[in-house]
Amino acid sequence: MTEQQQPRIVIGSTREGRFGEKPAHWIHEIARQRTDLVFELIDLRDHPLPFFNEPRSPAYGPVNNEAARLWAGKLARLDGFIVVTPEYNHGPSAVLKNALDYAYTEFARKPIGFVGYGGVGAARAVEQLRLVAVELQMAPVSHAVHIGMVESLGIMQQGKTFEDFPHLAQAANKLLDDMSWWARTLKPAREGMRTGAADR
Repeated sequence: MTEQQQPRIVIGSTREGRFGEKPAHWIHEIARQRTDLVFELIDLRDHPLPFFNEPRSPAYGPVNNEAARLWAGKLARLDGFIVVTPEYNHGPSAVLKNALDYAYTEFARKPIGFVGYGGVGAARAVEQLRLVAVELQMAPVSHAVHIGMVESLGIMQQGKTFEDFPHLAQAANKLLDDMSWWARTLKPAREGMRTGAADR
């Protein structure tokens, strides 16, 4: 068996009654069937970050807020991320963008994938998040899961399950394949950079 990579699935909404837990647990169950990836769920409810109000960007040094330091410390140990995102007013949630703003080096040179839900499968939110990820020096993978309004309402209101929409599992497996390849490729490169810096 190849070395297991350790990405995380981030639930990108904290509001009461959120739908995001359902797709997060769904893709987590699919990921658990693999031997190349070990996923853990990260719930932003467990990381009560204030609105970003630091005197400098995390790109230039550690942040002052203690909750943000704990957040960054958790991120530093991971090999990549899958973000489960809603779409609010054609964009991602404020709490998710805020969580991305509170770190920099901990994200750099790691793959990130997306599971979007809501209108047009949160495609507009995902595209905005791709731009943010590039600025954080992450590697957004090509495949994503877009859970549209038909699927979302079917699961929320009509008693359907994700198994009633097999195209979503197909998209999820393509996303996980991408995450596995990029995690395996980028991890030794990051470790080589750290070793090289130490040698100098």
